[in-house]
Amino acid sequence: MITPDQLRTKYLDFFKSKDHAVISGKSLLPENDPTVLFTTAGMHPLVPYLLGESHPAGKRLVDYQKCVRTGDIDEVGDPAHLTCFEMLGNWSLGDYFKKDSIAYSWEFLTSGDWLALDPRKLSVTVFMGDDNAPRDDESATHWKSVGMPDDRIAYLPASDNWWAAGPTGPCGPDTEIFYWVGDGLPPAGSNKGTDPANWMEIWNNVFMQFNRVDERTLVKLPAQNVDTGMGLERTVTVLNGKTSVYQTEIFQPIIAAIEHVSGYAYGTDPAKDASVRIIADHVRASTFIIGDPKGVSPSNVGAGYVVRRLIRRAVRHGKKLGIEGSFLAGPAMIVIERFGGAYPELVENRARVLKELEREEAKFLETLQKGEHEFEKMLPNLLRNPQKIMSGRLAFKLYDTYGFPIELTDELASENGMKVNRPEFDEAFKKHQELSRAGAEQTFKGGLADQSEQTTKYHTATHLLQKALRMVLGDHVAQKGSNITVERMRFDFAHPAPMTADEVARVQAIVNEQIARDLPVTMEMMGLEDAKASGATALFGEKYESVVKVYTIGDFSKEVCGGPHVERTGLLGKFVIQKEQSSSAGVRRIRAVLE
Repeated sequence: MITPDQLRTKYLDFFKSKDHAVISGKSLLPENDPTVLFTTAGMHPLVPYLLGESHPAGKRLVDYQKCVRTGDIDEVGDPAHLTCFEMLGNWSLGDYFKKDSIAYSWEFLTSGDWLALDPRKLSVTVFMGDDNAPRDDESATHWKSVGMPDDRIAYLPASDNWWAAGPTGPCGPDTEIFYWVGDGLPPAGSNKGTDPANWMEIWNNVFMQFNRVDERTLVKLPAQNVDTGMGLERTVTVLNGKTSVYQTEIFQPIIAAIEHVSGYAYGTDPAKDASVRIIADHVRASTFIIGDPKGVSPSNVGAGYVVRRLIRRAVRHGKKLGIEGSFLAGPAMIVIERFGGAYPELVENRARVLKELEREEAKFLETLQKGEHEFEKMLPNLLRNPQKIMSGRLAFKLYDTYGFPIELTDELASENGMKVNRPEFDEAFKKHQELSRAGAEQTFKGGLADQSEQTTKYHTATHLLQKALRMVLGDHVAQKGSNITVERMRFDFAHPAPMTADEVARVQAIVNEQIARDLPVTMEMMGLEDAKASGATALFGEKYESVVKVYTIGDFSKEVCGGPHVERTGLLGKFVIQKEQSSSAGVRRIRAVLE
């Protein structure tokens, strides 16, 4: 048996033995990237370095990173899907490439000194080539050289084995590693291509080999990078001979807490088992998100909406198990205890996690009772509809009158053999109010952080704003988060009360004064402790490397930051604060534009 903590340690130790520097995992909430709500992969925080920027820790890196993906929330409940997961990752930034990457993967997986997996139960996929890019025979050759049989290598299309940052830019083939989860040993000729149901992906090596200039033109990158990701939960599953991650010690203690409060014995009823898995996953994900250094509170927009949806779905499935009243704090405490060693911020933010869970749970229990009661009253008439379609108008009534989420109306309808007319609901919703759905719809597109000229200007403006706020309001002001698009900036900061009109005007005037001074913006690499000693401001709760970038704006501002920034403040234009409002308890929010 191998525990998650042991796997993390082995992974880091192995790559340290291969001269990789261990770097810290980052926040679940990406900084200055409006294209995604959460860190969705281990490579996400490293995008600037994969695109050519030098990393202060060197060219060989290894870490573990918490991630959240929200596209499959409705699929959670089966034995496989997860909302929150961990990625173990190693990177080569212009150093080693396919040969060494594949050799390292094989050694770590099969060596008796490390994971000691049976090599007969491993198979791989490589890119088969197409009209736009050549077949990846190089990777296949390296796999054969370490001992992978020909019949365990599957050549698959770009949809399976090609990575790209976007329509243009860095791209290249990847090779995925699978473990046999069928009975006994895999038969001859079995691989992911011929027998996909019995092979579970555990690791992916992405080779950033080309730059796509246009649809038909690929140019080799001068510095070729390797980005690998191993799913911790899946690997723990196969290492312990299990068929589902929910059978491992990652989830078994959480499930035991749910069994205790519900009185239900997991494994006795398939439908109730699914509810247990939903609660376990959603409590774990919510605990990680709220407990993040940039912690999110449940709300109706963005990441806060995702947390609210996770909590409310867990509560509803708790009621399906017969649980009355609040109960999420118990499983959440298990999550904090089990993962607090690897993620100490969970322990540090324990009080906040429990408070937010209990508050949202109590609020929703009242909503749930009213909404479900109203749905039950509607049900007889709904079932008379031969098309088994619930009108969007009725679904919107539940939302508008009782605050009942459309996702739960969808679930209730599905459980009764019906579908909701979502276009009709969306139309009613749009007419009634223009709530921001960016968090739930638009921002799940994924992709790289926007580092255009305009967003770079806004990034520099956040530094000026934070210093101006500290000058006007006091040194207790600390950045709690930011969101930047090409059109505006949003800045969250710690402050206990609304700003007065005079305070807002003074802050705006100070920022514009520094812009008018056309101050130079410079960067230097410093040891973290030296940076703090020099007076540089750092983001509270953020994990930094031992060597960091420090951006200095003339004699006005000095911050630890990853960049990028403009060269002089005179490039920013006029800074205008459009709104100052509450973000959450003790946190204020400023929205501003550059004109």
